[in-house]
Amino acid sequence: MGGGGARPLLAAVLVAAAMVAPARGRFVVEKSSVRVLAPEHIRGHHDAAIGNFGVPDYGGTLTGVVLYPDKKATGCAEFPDRFRSKSGRPVVLLLDRGECYFALKSWNAQQAGAAAVLIADTVDEQLLTMDTPEASPDTRYLDKLNIPSALVNRAFGESLKRMADKADAEGEVVVKLDWRESMPHPDERVEYELWTNSNDECGPRCDEQAAFVKSFRGHAQILERGGYARFTPHYITWYCPEAFRLTRQCQSQCINHGRYCAPDPEEDFGEGYEGKQVVVENLRQLCVHRVANESGRPWAWWDFAMDYKLRCSMKEKKYSKACAEEVVASLGLPLDKVLACMGDPDADADNAVLSKEQEDQIGRGSRGDVTILPTLVINDVQYRGKLERTAVLKAICAGFKEGTEPQVCLSHDMETNECLHRNGGCWRDEATNATACRDTYRGRVCECPVVNGVRYDGDGYTHCKAVGPGRCALNHGGCWAETKGERTFSACSDTALSGCRCPPGFQGDGHKCEDMDECREKLACTCPDCRCKNTWGSYECGCRGNQVYIRGEDVCVANSMSRFGWLVAVLAVSCAAGLGVAGFVFYKYRLRSYMDSEIMAIMSQYMPLDSQNNEHQPLRQHAPDA
Repeated sequence: MGGGGARPLLAAVLVAAAMVAPARGRFVVEKSSVRVLAPEHIRGHHDAAIGNFGVPDYGGTLTGVVLYPDKKATGCAEFPDRFRSKSGRPVVLLLDRGECYFALKSWNAQQAGAAAVLIADTVDEQLLTMDTPEASPDTRYLDKLNIPSALVNRAFGESLKRMADKADAEGEVVVKLDWRESMPHPDERVEYELWTNSNDECGPRCDEQAAFVKSFRGHAQILERGGYARFTPHYITWYCPEAFRLTRQCQSQCINHGRYCAPDPEEDFGEGYEGKQVVVENLRQLCVHRVANESGRPWAWWDFAMDYKLRCSMKEKKYSKACAEEVVASLGLPLDKVLACMGDPDADADNAVLSKEQEDQIGRGSRGDVTILPTLVINDVQYRGKLERTAVLKAICAGFKEGTEPQVCLSHDMETNECLHRNGGCWRDEATNATACRDTYRGRVCECPVVNGVRYDGDGYTHCKAVGPGRCALNHGGCWAETKGERTFSACSDTALSGCRCPPGFQGDGHKCEDMDECREKLACTCPDCRCKNTWGSYECGCRGNQVYIRGEDVCVANSMSRFGWLVAVLAVSCAAGLGVAGFVFYKYRLRSYMDSEIMAIMSQYMPLDSQNNEHQPLRQHAPDA
């Protein structure tokens, strides 16, 4: 069945069960001091309960003039004009409790120029903590609310109102808001803890946690690397009473047979994720911190928490054990130790890690019970105010003994290069040394890079691939390539802007290609008399018997010349050879005769002959004298 009617009852049971054991548990109101400086006759110190929104000035003070509006004194509507004091001092606006959310009153005051807000209680009671609204038509102003707020008791509020009304006659009401003692600062190291949740489907609270982890990670890691601070994450769980442990609600929301539970994310037992999945992931993140701490890298929890939000989001349906283990591996943490720490969620036995969490949830010393998420505790005092990077850093820095603050508390330009350790858990191409890790002031980010004008695309954690023109010049665009001898084949093509495709003669997905045996697949040399030989990336064809292979037609053609034809061919060749020899001999004879006649003609012009009278008489041979 759905969780519509059953869940409220179970939630009440779980909350009640969680609060039965700690009779000593209580909610502690964190206070600041309000000191009246003028008029003289009402000087004195008074307590004010710090609001859980805005930005309290931990470690600092604010001196201002109290103004009380003539109209709209509850502050539930926008003020038409900005408030200004006659002396030019900052305005501390005094408002009445009631009619709307505390945070909305402060927002309207901030919009009207107030530097701080004091809200006067309307009944005589102990001070309480003003919290942010759980449900409101519009709470976007909470992110922009930056002034401190505090609740004062009815008697003190009435006194301030009377004096503010007489300001023209007796002078301005000047008060000093003091947060210097609101945060203990006993020694040179601050210990702080964040009560959070791995679930990202709990509305604005979850969004606030995710944004804080992302923005504060750089500061947290600097503080911990330098030994200035010690951070511990915590996760709230409840237990299911034994009488309800066999119900579908407990089995869906609890592990270890009802001992540790978390609410169903969708508030519907029939769909989506279950509460027990949240408990298991909370347990995993606790063990990640323990294992990281044992390995000397406690700050790695911040990397895991942020990466898990990005890579394994519940909203994107990636919230899973497999995804979490991929993140563990990417950060170089031993998965076997994390699993050993987690134990068996199905066992009918206590889990040491989660049992310790339930004990720590109960208030102790100066710290009250943890009842809302997220909750930040610094030096055993619950932080009040907006969970925002600079505000939290200032509160932590206020927890150091005076004069021992680290440099990060004094300067905002300090950085640490997280990419130097295991490439920050981001993608990296060993062949080209291209990396997706980019260091920033708030910590490293994993974004696919641009290298030599070539853009990479991917998630930045597990994969990036080169896309666009020129990608093949960088390690073949991440595609398959292989060289044998003097021949190189690649699955990257400059004509395609992305993707990998095996070249002709190969088969595969482009990241792994194997030579295609065209002969075995009958892709070449398909004629009946063809003979096929496979080669790397190609093939060779021949013919059986006395045949000739024609590659363009992929056929073997029979040679039709007979023996007689061969004899005729031999005779023809012989005759041709004989004629050639005879021609050569005739040529030599004719050339010799021609040369002799030419020589004789030349000699006749220079030498006397026996018969000069008859030029045409043939030459005679002379006989010897008688």
